[in-house]
Amino acid sequence: MTPPADPQHPLILVVDDAPDSIEPIVNCLHRAGFRTRIATNGERALALAASKPLPDLILLDISMPDRDGYDVCRQLMDDPLTASIPVIFLTIRNEEVDEQLGFDAGAVDYIAKPISPPLVLTRIRNHLTLKAASDFLRDRNSYLENEVVRRTRELGLIQDATIVAMASLAETRDNETGNHIRRTQMYLRALAKHLQHHPRFAAELTDENIELMYKSAPLHDIGKVGIPDRILLKPGKLTPAEFEIMKTHTTLGRDAIAKAEALFGIAASFLRFAKEIAFSHQEKWDGSGYPLGLNGGRIPLSARLMAVADVYDALISQRVYKPALPHEEAVAILKDGRGQHFDPDILDAFLALQDEFKLIAQRFADNTDAAATAEREAERLRLVFGDPPAAGLE
Repeated sequence: MTPPADPQHPLILVVDDAPDSIEPIVNCLHRAGFRTRIATNGERALALAASKPLPDLILLDISMPDRDGYDVCRQLMDDPLTASIPVIFLTIRNEEVDEQLGFDAGAVDYIAKPISPPLVLTRIRNHLTLKAASDFLRDRNSYLENEVVRRTRELGLIQDATIVAMASLAETRDNETGNHIRRTQMYLRALAKHLQHHPRFAAELTDENIELMYKSAPLHDIGKVGIPDRILLKPGKLTPAEFEIMKTHTTLGRDAIAKAEALFGIAASFLRFAKEIAFSHQEKWDGSGYPLGLNGGRIPLSARLMAVADVYDALISQRVYKPALPHEEAVAILKDGRGQHFDPDILDAFLALQDEFKLIAQRFADNTDAAATAEREAERLRLVFGDPPAAGLE
């Protein structure tokens, strides 16, 4: 009887070395609307089972000359390509031990010959239904796993874009170039990696937290967006009153990031470190910093790391109010601040990494063209958005 041509009909692989056993089974399957493939030995069965399109179910004899059905079934189950294809043993062996061996090999059912065609068809349909349900769940799980990966990647990109966009605002308001942001980001990560297994810091400096700190570091001066240009860009020393206004950039930064969090509708964990760094990077180990005068371990770790990174970079960089210092002088100044301005252990890490800091500074060195570009961009933004509000005003 000619097999059904419709590719939507289930495909059954029939494996038996006896032609007189194959013919009635195949005829029965064709009458029921199934397509068939035929193999008369174990090696041929394995080859056809792995050929596209894969069979939907396999009817497998046990007694064959080259390798028995148990061995074929075990190999099918060991191959990821064929492991999900249900195998039903059709055999003259009807002892309980034979049946147990069949199930142990991975078969889903065991039918003794002589067969009852209606019984065989019913069992085939039942196992095909179970396979369809299993395939659906597997495909759905795979889809969901891929969707989670995709959405996680999208969320990461949104987080990065949020930080870059916010950092760009601060960058264009200051004479300092974007390279200052990049350098301090690299310094912070180097310190965090160096201290990752230190007993004081290991619990917090996980790989995930280090990455979040690294991504958040560019926002340390986001609050400068709210500082008037007459103070932010002043070429000389600030008066006490002007310095008090400048100090508000820490609070303004934290509040700006908190407002960004509100847009997400939840406390965005990726901005936690950004708030800590923006608000507390001017605190000092001995409690003489601002805005709260925190001391020691009360200062968030992320802010203590940024304090070292920010001060080092400020010292080696040219500003409108000061020349750049050589690396060696900057290191000496930071060393003098150990236990006063800086966490002693973090400062020790800086001293151990000072050559790496120097290389980072050289790799991302400032140039006058970049500064001029930043100034032009600041002017463009002022034309588009207007002058920023005075400090403390919303």
